[in-house]
Order: sequence, then C-alpha cells, then structure tokens
Amino acid sequence: MKCFPAAGVRPYPPRVTSFTAKFWQSLQHGELVTTRCGACNALTFPPKPVCPHCWADKQEWTTISPNGVLYSYTRIHAAPAQFSQELPYEVGIVDLKENLRVACRLVNTSKETLRLDADVELVAIQYEDGPLLAAMPL
Repeated sequence: MKCFPAAGVRPYPPRVTSFTAKFWQSLQHGELVTTRCGACNALTFPPKPVCPHCWADKQEWTTISPNGVLYSYTRIHAAPAQFSQELPYEVGIVDLKENLRVACRLVNTSKETLRLDADVELVAIQYEDGPLLAAMPL
C-alpha cells in the first residue's frame, strides 16, 4: 500500500479505541487490515469487534488488498471549517476486490481519471499526527 506524506495534522482525526488501534497502527506502516469472522469467515470494513453477519465475537485481523473500483463519488464545494483550505475536494465509495465497500477521500484526481468504474488503489495519507485512508486512481 502506498503512503504519502502530508504537512500538518489531520483535519478531523479519528477516534482511536483499544480495538481500532490495530487498524490505525497498520495503516501507519502502509498495511491495510480489517476483521474476518472466525465463525462465518465474513470480512467486515470498517473493522468490527462483533460480526454483523452472524453476531460472533471471534474476529481475527487480516490483511486485504488495497485495489478496487470507484463505485460513486462527489465533489465537495462547501465544507466544515476544518476542510475549508482543501476545497474543492472529492470523496468516493470504492468497491474492493474482497467484496467490501469503503467510503474515503479521493486524491490525485483529474477529469480523465475521475470516472465511475475506474481502477483505484487505497493509500495512506501520513499526517504528522497519524494516517488517514484515501483512494487514488490508477
């Protein structure tokens, strides 16, 4: 998984819990992980301590591919104050190869690359205070 440095701190840092710390630490090192249910084998994203498919609490961490396709996107022109310096920007929904759907920021986009069904790769934007997940067209 590609990592890109970014100046400053995350505009809206995530809430890190004892459970989600593994995800954020892995993302910091350029690895995309999520949970797989030890009972029914289903993957979930974002990672969850309880399987939403069978309600088992036997979750295991597993590495997943960052590759997928852009399912949907929108361009943001009016945003909260934390994001106003980055306007306009795009966010999208990515369908990963593991049959998971991820909502995230889109980076390094252009009119040519920003299209539905475009191949994308999830990347880690490395801010001074930690990483954030984003997607970039291939």
